[in-house]
Amino acid sequence: MKEELIRTFTRLGIFLQQFSNPEKPTRHSESWLEELNLKFFQQFERVIESSHIHNPWFTENNVRLALGSIGKSLSPEKLADWLSRYNLPAARKKPATVAVIMAGNIPLVGFHDIMCVLISGHNLLAKLSVKDEHLPVMIGEVLGFLYGDFAGRIRFEEGRLKNFNAVIATGGDNTSRYFEYYFGKYPNIIRKNRNSAAILDGSESPQELRQLADDIFRYFGLGCRNVSRLFIPVDYDFSSMIETFETYRHYADHNQWANNYEYQRALHLIDQIPHLDTGFLILREENSFASPISVINYQRTGNTSEALEIAGREIEKLQCLAGKPGLAENIIPFGKTQEPDLDEYADNTDTMEFLLKL
Repeated sequence: MKEELIRTFTRLGIFLQQFSNPEKPTRHSESWLEELNLKFFQQFERVIESSHIHNPWFTENNVRLALGSIGKSLSPEKLADWLSRYNLPAARKKPATVAVIMAGNIPLVGFHDIMCVLISGHNLLAKLSVKDEHLPVMIGEVLGFLYGDFAGRIRFEEGRLKNFNAVIATGGDNTSRYFEYYFGKYPNIIRKNRNSAAILDGSESPQELRQLADDIFRYFGLGCRNVSRLFIPVDYDFSSMIETFETYRHYADHNQWANNYEYQRALHLIDQIPHLDTGFLILREENSFASPISVINYQRTGNTSEALEIAGREIEKLQCLAGKPGLAENIIPFGKTQEPDLDEYADNTDTMEFLLKL
């Protein structure tokens, strides 16, 4: 059973990685992949190329980035290591129906929940975000094709959810109160707002700053794993950082980003809020994890130990913390915040453990 699940998701990973770089596609000669491509490849390409029409934040590059990242995470070694920690049932006589209410801030942000529900042996009842209505459905069709048992266990619902036994819901602090009101009587995981931060000591190399830029700007900064708050030394010099951030200046040509930037720029000028303006990004001194689109908060600290202490006090608001390797036990290396391991769960709640107890 476990071996078959690993093989299924490994094959999904190989399939998805084909779309990460259209100029250098990775081709395999396996007959199963040829059959899969014949049925789904062109459909996926059409969805990728048209995603920005339905959601302007889902640019083709960002969708391909998400598919490639998911694909890389589904190696047989990573899957086997992750699943070795759980006692998976050989078969469930009475599988639960798990309602998964998905977010739509970045492409396929709900994929991990889909995978966990299916691997745990339960049935999936997915409520799609209007911002991401097509990619999850395509993933469901591919999984049903790869593993016939999944075909009858995946359902996407457009209307009101009913006839379910447990809930996994992802939203903001406001929607979480709505979720708790309606779904509190069911076994549930209800996620709230989370943000990520980075700790700098001023000695970062140009390569590390480029990687930090990826942590900040990928997916337009819309993910909970995007760095939105910087801990910096008291005498930090922003010149190298701002120069490195120029690699993302093309965001100024994106209408939604540009509109947010112009609004924030005007707001900071009118309210006389001290800030640094790069021409497409606002850097402001603000002791908060959450920041608006096109704005990064920074906080000056005496040293990295003080930064770690502050982050520890606000751990319930923090999804991940980036910095130099070895800085702390759970530090994420620069450039890797958007490449989570399979056991790096949203809100740090073990989804598989929750599902296996149902």
